Amino acid sequence: MNKSQLIEALAKTEGLTIKKAETVINIMFDAIEDALARGDRVEIRDFGSFKVKEYDGYQGRNPKTGEVISVGKKKLPFFKVGKELKESVDK
Repeated sequence: MNKSQLIEALAKTEGLTIKKAETVINIMFDAIEDALARGDRVEIRDFGSFKVKEYDGYQGRNPKTGEVISVGKKKLPFFKVGKELKESVDK
């Protein structure tokens, strides 16, 4: 399922116009993105949680040239699946 399919499913289920459903989905994704950018954790009960993980820098190699390069520290979003979702998928 992609974003446009999610919008269509919301519109159909809740009797909304596509435009209103798109606004709802965009607000939800923007709120999650803003919370993660602030370093907050986002938990959606029975679904899972999002948080930002920090990774240390390391020495890597350029795959084309074999040259040693320095890869800096980075932060990436991480999703941990909730128990309910895990069980429903594993049926």
